[in-house]
Amino acid sequence: MRRLEALPPAFVALVVLIATVAFPEPASAHGQLAVSTPAHGGTLTERAETVSLAFTEKPSPYAYFTVTAPGGARVDGPWSFAEPYLLDEPAREYNLVNGVWEPRLFHTAFPVKVPVVHWPEQGIYTMRYQSVASDGGNDLNWTQVIIQCAQPWPYTCWGDIDRAEAFIRNNLPGLLDQLYTAIKAKAPNARIVAVGYPKLFNGQQCNVIARISPGEQARLNSAADLLATTTQARAAANGIIFVDARAAYAGHAVCDSVEWINGTSWPIGESYHPNRNGQQGYAGIVEAALRG
Repeated sequence: MRRLEALPPAFVALVVLIATVAFPEPASAHGQLAVSTPAHGGTLTERAETVSLAFTEKPSPYAYFTVTAPGGARVDGPWSFAEPYLLDEPAREYNLVNGVWEPRLFHTAFPVKVPVVHWPEQGIYTMRYQSVASDGGNDLNWTQVIIQCAQPWPYTCWGDIDRAEAFIRNNLPGLLDQLYTAIKAKAPNARIVAVGYPKLFNGQQCNVIARISPGEQARLNSAADLLATTTQARAAANGIIFVDARAAYAGHAVCDSVEWINGTSWPIGESYHPNRNGQQGYAGIVEAALRG
């Protein structure tokens, strides 16, 4: 094996964060990492100009990818999409449907390219990938609740919020327990982090195509608190690290001067998701937890 230079070994860690609140299927994933080049655990014998990551679903344009050197410095440039291609072997995911984990096969890879702009240290580089996602909001159809709140007058969403909160109290704890148990069974040596949801609103109405009253915003923020504390409790009960996003997102809600959350957007699936700054904010608190 040829070294880059005869210096101590090092590694490059890649952190991947993808927004995961958009679709209403129960406990559904939003694209797992199917193929990586260089491969996970592989050792580089020459400098790579890009890191290629292929997912089972097309990542959000707001997805956040970083490549960090051993000392923690970022060495990546702006990422871009590449052409989809057929996988040599289908990737398998599992969705929780009516209490049963149902397999689903994915045959197409949706790649992105992350350029490596420089290699600050010399030695043998081993690739390690960290993939981060959140769960819970899909199960209670959270995005659809918010979209209902955004309907023009005389539509309201009080009943939708009530039903979402009832689901969080009565159904979500059991679903999260099943999810965490399944993850630990499939990855017994993994360092698992459960990522909480932030509050989305600041009480202002600034979006001309969405009418969410200050009262509805307050109720939605209260439901977000309930979702966060419920997730935190189930994570603790299952021996999983919980990362609370609410403090990091304070001052960055929809209608704040520096938003980390999209308002009502097109395509509608990007509505009330973290934008690029929000993804970066999530990555910071999650990476700190993983390194802690």
